[in-house]
Amino acid sequence: MKPEKGFYYHYKHTGKSLEDYAYEVVNIAHHTEIADFDESAMVVYRPLYKEAKVFKAGAHYDVRPLKMFLESVSKDGKTFPRFSKITDPNIVAHLEKMKREMYGE
Repeated sequence: MKPEKGFYYHYKHTGKSLEDYAYEVVNIAHHTEIADFDESAMVVYRPLYKEAKVFKAGAHYDVRPLKMFLESVSKDGKTFPRFSKITDPNIVAHLEKMKREMYGE
């Protein structure tokens, strides 16, 4: 299984703003030195909030192992997905605007 391209919230999303811990999944990549595609799969994604460390550093993309991207995490006795797909059309429209503002697209 792999995530669809689109917008996701990281489990740290607080709801303070629509872009808080919001990300865009842009593709899946593979490490060329690892023969097993399942083990080498990486999710390529980028933040849609200006406070993100990678954005502040002038970089545009993060990568994370696919297995880690898809796994669930536990916090305060609750378990939930590390990343959750955003499907609300109003939030998606807002994040499209943020993407254009941050990355010129």
